[in-house]
Amino acid sequence: MTVSTDDIVRHAARDLFNGTRLDLSRMSAELGISRATFFRRVGNREDLMGAALLLLSDRTWADSIARWHGTHGDAPRDADGRLRCLWVMETYRREVAASDGLRKLIDSEPVVALRVLTDPRGRVQPTLIEAHTALIGADVEAAGLRPLVGLPDLSYAVVRLGESFLYADVLASRPVDLAVATTLLDTLVLGALGTHAG
Repeated sequence: MTVSTDDIVRHAARDLFNGTRLDLSRMSAELGISRATFFRRVGNREDLMGAALLLLSDRTWADSIARWHGTHGDAPRDADGRLRCLWVMETYRREVAASDGLRKLIDSEPVVALRVLTDPRGRVQPTLIEAHTALIGADVEAAGLRPLVGLPDLSYAVVRLGESFLYADVLASRPVDLAVATTLLDTLVLGALGTHAG
């Protein structure tokens, strides 16, 4: 059976999710392909890590949206008036923070992990900004809001500020405080969209 690039990335994502260090020699042996083929398919270790972390991030984002839909359908606000995008973004952050595999990666390889996660030219951050832009844009349209700034700029600010809280222990020797992150990010988004919590 031919091993595809997607097969390798899924294998790497499983390893990261389970807290297993990415060892390209071990992985190529497990998949039954040569190291040369392995590298042709996915590039170097950081390239593979970026692709695998993107897959995990995309799944977490999609799961957060699906959980909203399971309770609220296509409504842009919940019964308390909270915007869908705020709920989804908070749920995403909490799921990322609760990932034992990601925490093990960051603890064991902080420089590499944060470079891959937060590189503006990498795989993870730009895709996450695009996902935020699409979701916020859907809420803006559904709720008839009038943003005070461009949505890509707002999404960039939200993702970067979110990163600073998610990885605060490594970036700034501060405790990870998701409650404070939610308060600040909700305030930022609501202000930029010219609205209020209700």
